[in-house]
Amino acid sequence: MASTSALIHPTAVIASGAILGADCRIGPHAVIDEHVVLGAGCVVGPGAYLTGHTQVGAGNHFHAGVVIGDTPQDLKYTGAPTRLCIGNGNHFREHVTVHRSNKLEEDTVIGDRNFFMAGSHVGHNCVIGSDNILANGALLAGHVTLTDRAFISGNCLVHQFCRIGRLAMMQGGSAISKDLPPFCVARGDNGMAGLNTVGLRRAGFTADQRLQLRRLFHVLFRSGLRLSHSLIAARDTFPEPAAQEVIAFVAASRRGICTATGRRNEAPDSTAE
Repeated sequence: MASTSALIHPTAVIASGAILGADCRIGPHAVIDEHVVLGAGCVVGPGAYLTGHTQVGAGNHFHAGVVIGDTPQDLKYTGAPTRLCIGNGNHFREHVTVHRSNKLEEDTVIGDRNFFMAGSHVGHNCVIGSDNILANGALLAGHVTLTDRAFISGNCLVHQFCRIGRLAMMQGGSAISKDLPPFCVARGDNGMAGLNTVGLRRAGFTADQRLQLRRLFHVLFRSGLRLSHSLIAARDTFPEPAAQEVIAFVAASRRGICTATGRRNEAPDSTAE
């Protein structure tokens, strides 16, 4: 059922059970299947395919050739009516693919204001927060958790069940099969180059806050101590909320944490960014 204010190209195929909110625009040769619900003001580009039990909020833009809500790439999937839930104000550029979950107990979830560049992929059961950027060709395997305001550069690979913390960044072509803590930069294979200083500055972190995070990074990842011992030392030494966010993330890791590159036992510079 389409809103009377929706603008639908005559070549688009809209199933009778699909629900289109007010002021939606549907481009030529787009296909919207039976159980799709679109919020107000969504734009669906030419040749886009929206399928499955997919619930979409307001103001989302699906560019040409996207495939949203198709079946999970999981051999254990048996055809259950699993779900994909998308928030508001997201942009899905050309040929982005997002798959619904592989079981009824979990959904694939995407928050608000994310930007998925051309050819990026979000696998089944991923949970994506808000204000993230996936650049061209970035690939998230199933069950990945991406919190908020992270930047995944072009052609990056994220293994299933990995977690990526707030304001983290992956350098182009990097790949991780371990967790990437908040505010950190992934480099190469499961490496960390340091803190996302530019992202922290843009997010309003003060010079003192950035310094404290840099010192925490040194204690946790470059002190030469076992990580379990580093966590004990850091909990009382760094009471600031951002530092405690990193500590809690690391302590909760089940896959392990990416390894810091560079020299160990080197004191963090108190002034350099």
